Amino acid sequence: MRTTLGRVSASPFDLMSSYISSTLVEDCQATPASTPGDSSGSVVSVEAALSKATADAAELGVDFPDAATGSLLSVLASQAGPSPSAIVVTPAASVVGLHIVRGARDNVQLTCIDPEVEHQRSAREAFASVGLRGSQTRFLPSRPLEVMGRLAADNYQLVFAQTRPQDARALVDAALPLLVSGGALVLADYLLDGTVADSSRTERDIVAARETDEHLRRLAAEGRIVLSRLPLGAGMAVATKVS
Repeated sequence: MRTTLGRVSASPFDLMSSYISSTLVEDCQATPASTPGDSSGSVVSVEAALSKATADAAELGVDFPDAATGSLLSVLASQAGPSPSAIVVTPAASVVGLHIVRGARDNVQLTCIDPEVEHQRSAREAFASVGLRGSQTRFLPSRPLEVMGRLAADNYQLVFAQTRPQDARALVDAALPLLVSGGALVLADYLLDGTVADSSRTERDIVAARETDEHLRRLAAEGRIVLSRLPLGAGMAVATKVS
């Protein structure tokens, strides 16, 4: 899913990213383990749940967003209104969903799409541990492109997607109709660490990623989305729906 390029030496951007990630981890570790106001101890803080979720994802071999990407998701969720609905398309639904919960607090509705039952079980446990009710979460054990067309249009404030390069363009087209005006699609790791910039690279994944990027830029030029491409992870797009 993600292509990592080796670097001869650390750039200023690498150093800055490392600093941001390390301080975010420190802040999470400094947070009390139980949720404020909870006396039973049965509900843990989002930060404590995130620590466990990332460890579980690593054990399962699941690629999950880094701390900087997670903090961006929290900010987007915090701006999505009082009771936002979000779609999470990734094997790391537990980690991504908790970052969204951290921003949206306890009023969020999460729809998680992934065909692997083990990934969804991990997400269920993570969400329950921070006090989300069963009615706030929905799990669809299917391939994303097979079920996204059945979801309600103009109903979601946020979509996070981490998918194969060959599926990314189709997923963009499936996700945008589901968003309300002003809603955001976050497409993670789709630029494959910048390898799309090398026109001599003709591998299938890189060609597909390049086509997805061109498609997003075309949608932005047509005024259908406001597009920001960010050097987070392997290269992220945040596309805000205009109409």
